[in-house]
Amino acid sequence: MARYAANNLLGGTQQNLSTSFKTVVSTNAATGATTLRRGWWDEIDVGQDGLPNATDCHVVWSVDRMTAAGTGTGVTAAPLETNDAAALLTYVANYTAEPTVTGATSLLPIALNQRQNARWKVFDLNQALVIPATNLAGLVLRAKSTTFAATTVGHVYCVE
Repeated sequence: MARYAANNLLGGTQQNLSTSFKTVVSTNAATGATTLRRGWWDEIDVGQDGLPNATDCHVVWSVDRMTAAGTGTGVTAAPLETNDAAALLTYVANYTAEPTVTGATSLLPIALNQRQNARWKVFDLNQALVIPATNLAGLVLRAKSTTFAATTVGHVYCVE
């Protein structure tokens, strides 16, 4: 199995947070030139890269299941081993129109203070978050804040 890295610095324009979730990066299966296949997020890094708000505040991150595409920028996931083939799942970043997210599916909530600059989460493969082999179904990494209105960086490692 090959492992790939993708984040919202690979393409598109970073979006400022608001009180509603903004999807930073996603991975999904898509019908196309290749057969639908599963994948696994086994590592996630999140953080804020915009200027802090004058009022100390929180940023809430969430990994959720998506069932339909929104509008974002397609990015090319980088293989961690240079001899691996190109990724076959679809990677999208910096959404301007949110994808459809299944209600009450927060698989991993992360609450950070805006000044706590990053969080790193590694999963054992038995606990990795699964991207199903279903057209347009996948995982989204998104964030929101009631006060922090700047940009963030979300990075995922995916096993295909």
